[in-house]
Amino acid sequence: MTGTTGPHAARDLITAYVTGDTTLSVDTEWALEAHLENCVRCRRHVAEAVTTHTPAVNTLLDDVWAEVDATALDQPAPVRSPLLHKARRWAPPSQLPWLLMSVLVILSALGIDMLARGKTVPSLVLLLSPVVPLLGVAAAWTQRLDPMGELTVTTPRAGLRLVLRRTAVVLGAVIPVLAVAGGVVGVSPALCLLPCLAFTVGTLALGTVTGVRRAAELLGTAWVFAAIIPSLFTARPSVLLAPQSLPVWALALTVSALAITVRARAFTTLPGTELP
Repeated sequence: MTGTTGPHAARDLITAYVTGDTTLSVDTEWALEAHLENCVRCRRHVAEAVTTHTPAVNTLLDDVWAEVDATALDQPAPVRSPLLHKARRWAPPSQLPWLLMSVLVILSALGIDMLARGKTVPSLVLLLSPVVPLLGVAAAWTQRLDPMGELTVTTPRAGLRLVLRRTAVVLGAVIPVLAVAGGVVGVSPALCLLPCLAFTVGTLALGTVTGVRRAAELLGTAWVFAAIIPSLFTARPSVLLAPQSLPVWALALTVSALAITVRARAFTTLPGTELP
């Protein structure tokens, strides 16, 4: 390095650097700064030069540190809640609005069913029960809705275990509300909850191929056209929600669970810009 004395920078070079000597070339300044990153002795010489030649800088730094210390004393560091930390490990904060929306959909369907009680119309609670959790499930593992998505998939906890945790949060919020709403309108709990579980697990199974968000969109759209719209037009519940359909739902749930087990490693990949 120009202006060095052995392995260290010369004192006159450091002085020129500290005082902002305009005769120093840009290359020399860069070389000196790179050397200072790894040389404790030369950094000490820089500090001494600042004290000697630019005392105003030292005064300014002292004032800044005094203000920082005073602010730190006036405002103690926030206490991190262990409960909040554990909650964030189970579900991202971005998932909460979607969980609330799912619950609101159930309550809205319940309200409509109560207003239509006594009329020959199918129960909206029953019709929506399979697809209500899909809102929260899609938000649970979708990079577009999770700002920490790419970082999440690089952690040791990423993969099927994390997916199941976040899905459990969704079901934990939706199933109790759905069970109570079904009981209020006189719908069999099995007819509400079994299709709900089958669609949720089926979304995860299909999500190993298409991504969870796309899987939720595909299955949700299919259910709207296959069951909800025909039921509303005919004013009769879909045959897919008849008591005799329960073995079919149980079979779909079992097959989907097996598919997830076989394709578990797919949840550690990043297809395109979409987390599966």
